[in-house]
Amino acid sequence: RRQKLLCPGKSSYQALLDSVTLSDENVKFQIIHEETKVLLQVEIYEIEGNIFRLKIDEPSPLRARYKVPDVLIKEPTTQRLFISHKEAGILTLSSVSGDYKLQVTANPFQVELLSKGETVMSMNSNGLLYFEPLQPPPSDRRSTVQNKEAASDYFKEKQEDLGLWQEKFGSFLDIKAHGPSSVGVDFSLHGYDHVYGIPQHAETLLLKNTSDGDAYRLYNLDIFGHKIHDKIGIYGSVPLLLAHKPNRTSGVFWLNSSETLVDISTKAVAEYTSSRSAAETAKQRAVPLTDVRWMSESGIIDVFLLMGPTAFDIFRQFAQLTGTQALPPLFSLGYHQCRWNYEDEQDVKAVDAGFDAHDIPYDVIWLDIEHTDGKRYFTWDKKKFQNPRKMQEHLRKKKRKLVVIVDPHIKIDPAYTVYSQAKDKGYFVKDRNGQDFEGICWSGSSCYLDFTNPEVRKWYADQFAFKTYKGSTNILFIWNDMNEPSVFKGAELTMQKDAVHYNNWEHREVHNLYGFYQQMATAEGLIRRSSGKERPFVLTRSFFAGSQKYGAVWTGDNTAEWSYLKISIPMLLTLSLAGISFCGADVGGFIGDPEPELLVRWYQAGAYQPFFRGHSNMESKRREPWLFGEKNTQIIRKTIRERYVLLPYLYTLFYRAHTSAEPVMRPLWVEFPGKTETFDVEYEYMLGNALLVHPITEKEAKTVSVLLPGSEEVWYDFRKFKRMEDAGTLKIPVTLENLPVFQRGGTVIPLKTTAGKSTEWMIDISYELHVALDTEACATGELYVDDGHSFQYLQKKQFLYRKFTFHKNILTSSCADESGQYQTSCVVERVIVLGFGKQPTFVTASSKGGKEKEVVFTYDTKTSALTLGNLALSVDADWEICIK
Repeated sequence: RRQKLLCPGKSSYQALLDSVTLSDENVKFQIIHEETKVLLQVEIYEIEGNIFRLKIDEPSPLRARYKVPDVLIKEPTTQRLFISHKEAGILTLSSVSGDYKLQVTANPFQVELLSKGETVMSMNSNGLLYFEPLQPPPSDRRSTVQNKEAASDYFKEKQEDLGLWQEKFGSFLDIKAHGPSSVGVDFSLHGYDHVYGIPQHAETLLLKNTSDGDAYRLYNLDIFGHKIHDKIGIYGSVPLLLAHKPNRTSGVFWLNSSETLVDISTKAVAEYTSSRSAAETAKQRAVPLTDVRWMSESGIIDVFLLMGPTAFDIFRQFAQLTGTQALPPLFSLGYHQCRWNYEDEQDVKAVDAGFDAHDIPYDVIWLDIEHTDGKRYFTWDKKKFQNPRKMQEHLRKKKRKLVVIVDPHIKIDPAYTVYSQAKDKGYFVKDRNGQDFEGICWSGSSCYLDFTNPEVRKWYADQFAFKTYKGSTNILFIWNDMNEPSVFKGAELTMQKDAVHYNNWEHREVHNLYGFYQQMATAEGLIRRSSGKERPFVLTRSFFAGSQKYGAVWTGDNTAEWSYLKISIPMLLTLSLAGISFCGADVGGFIGDPEPELLVRWYQAGAYQPFFRGHSNMESKRREPWLFGEKNTQIIRKTIRERYVLLPYLYTLFYRAHTSAEPVMRPLWVEFPGKTETFDVEYEYMLGNALLVHPITEKEAKTVSVLLPGSEEVWYDFRKFKRMEDAGTLKIPVTLENLPVFQRGGTVIPLKTTAGKSTEWMIDISYELHVALDTEACATGELYVDDGHSFQYLQKKQFLYRKFTFHKNILTSSCADESGQYQTSCVVERVIVLGFGKQPTFVTASSKGGKEKEVVFTYDTKTSALTLGNLALSVDADWEICIK
């Protein structure tokens, strides 16, 4: 409310350019508020790789203001900025390369960022810089005011209007011990009218104008059955916004973990181009401009401007700051079966057996809160799970895994070791009176571990040790839920903002980091229990920028309705743009009972998304994949098997996400940045650069409109191998059995020749390559292979990274990374070349240094697909296939 009182106009701040100091690290100067005469310190940094950082803080605050720790993987490497021009009221700073200039205007204070003379973005050009300096509480000030009655009235009036020192929320009183401390500023993105990012909201991919009064809110909340098309924040927050236009992508990363609101306004502005001759008048054209206003409850202004210029550059720049997606263990890319709750050991065994009986692959079965002893995490219900170790041994023999839930709230029970130890050590979040904060959650009266404290995180990680977590084995992995944190009967069902954390920081400062820290500690615990050898798998509901380093995220408590299937696609694309590649939505919808058609369509969508889990609520009917009649079982079986056959491609995409920060699932505009028709498409997406997927989200659909972008592109039906006649928007007929998936010409996709019972059963299954030719009859692709579970790929370089190239009718396999070595007996058994113009006369294959052998082939004249069989070419060797 206080920030909204400041309307666009001339800023009250001016820069004191006489105060400028330059160092190798940054440029510093002060700005002053004309009315209050309050000084602020501005620091500008250039960071390697086309990133600029801007910080604004008080030079000497009453107490330190919160600066977000642990999200950046390291202090970024800076480059020296130079003063290239200085005149009255304007200071121009240049980057080392000379490609970028920062123009600082003194009065009113604003900063413009130019690339090769063109303004890309500007800060405070609408004059909305807002910074509340810390002040002594009113009681300390009244004694210095002579007219005490007037002072009292003044503070009362201000307080009641604007909630400066305390605020009521329903029956809750939020005491603001340190008073008002909010910060905000506006950025103008020149030439842009398409902006994306800032998850998590159940909203469209393209961010909307907020002129209706509702800003996008970043505030992690447990909202059961959240509404769709709502700008309220749900479970996680990544304050990263991307702006895209045909020739450039830019990003703004607002590093602040307190409650944050983002206002967006897009408009057309007149731009004048200078005329060539004096006789001509200056030409005027309308260009788009998007203003983005960030407002946070506390902290400092610490913002990174990511200059791209491409989307892939933005992904790398963000990863350079916050880290890349962790490489997941291969099993976690298989299918996961979950519900709240599988009853007992017999239930687990029966469900496991059901998958085998119906010949449906799966990798992981999950246990929700009921598996514990009275919601005491790290324990087992002694009646229902009498021998958890034996149950896990049974799953291990089937080459499958178990995931159990571990939430952050700890039941108040002196006989419960986790509680009593944490209590003795002072490891719980405190209330404003210094007592352990108590809230209600699943386990009843509970205390909340203070994960912001590194000592608590270390202790928590130790709880996962096999000797401490009784009944756990190395096939048990973890699900962190309710970690917004969720507090039943709390204000907005979360922790009060005046609760107190490590180092005396209030909860308001750290709220959006709480789940991030729990997942960090959990991942560390799983790594530590294997003495650093095995990769963890941790799913979290709450997250922040950088959560990708610790595991996977899902979209939370969705509903079994078509609209929730539909909105899941833009939600997952937005997470992917914000660095979190390992994401998914509960297949079937968590709340309610999906009709069979919806369930089938959700399985089809989930099979082509990064995290693939079926999950349902306690009140929902059982919905294992074989409970909906033989026809539907058949379709779901085929869909899940397709997922398993696709795993080599998916795993390779995750390696790219891990090493190069390329999202696994991408909006079309990322792959086709110049095609404006793709900019607002959210109902279909690219999986890597090779597959276009169009999930069916409408009931009883008989046809779907699919956009195949790029007139110069070639597209093939992924299953029928037939070349599509045209690019552009096509009406595709569909039945319940099929999901429209297309392979892009110019790509090679590695697949397994068949699915196994789980990923571990598939290690020795041979490969096939789908080579889709482009207009030049060329194609390239990659395959990444390692042991699928350890850190040996990193520590001992035990991996294979192969490149496949089709050129001039020769398909070659070569090494894409010489540093990796990995032995495998696996072979490429089959190659299918799509779009091969004519039947060949003969085909030969030869390994490096080996003899040529003739290859058996078939050619389909209807689809122009050439199939080469019985190849038996080693995956880890160089070889070539010649088609004559």
